[in-house]
Amino acid sequence: RELESEEFPVAAVVWTDYHETTGDPALDRIFGVYCGSDLVSLARCRRHTGGFEVDGIWTPPRYRGQGYSRLAVSALVEACHNENLYMYAVRHLVGFYGSFGFLEIPEKTLPPSIRERYTWAAGNLEGAEVQPMCRKAGTGMLLMR
Repeated sequence: RELESEEFPVAAVVWTDYHETTGDPALDRIFGVYCGSDLVSLARCRRHTGGFEVDGIWTPPRYRGQGYSRLAVSALVEACHNENLYMYAVRHLVGFYGSFGFLEIPEKTLPPSIRERYTWAAGNLEGAEVQPMCRKAGTGMLLMR
């Protein structure tokens, strides 16, 4: 489900081991999966001109292998399907994101504000082991197994 802004600090604690990611209620929509009272998986999309950047997809190691990331990404895609969704996917997860309708795209087609986050790769995304992907606004919901 989508987290309320009051829950963002809880997400920040979960993200502590994931690049110390945080959420900004003015820019971000965060989706989480709870197991009982524990927040066990997160996915974030950040508003940019031209679309949303999907990132911050994280499940702490003790909760992995149970499909929680799939549930978090599914909630994000369902809620944001009328927006262009962009991401830099870690290469070994391209198939996972493809199951949600994300397609591989050339880096130059990313909105500039999203592309700027990877200027350190200096055009060598393959060396950075990431692949730009996009899910176009209005793409129908897929069977996400």
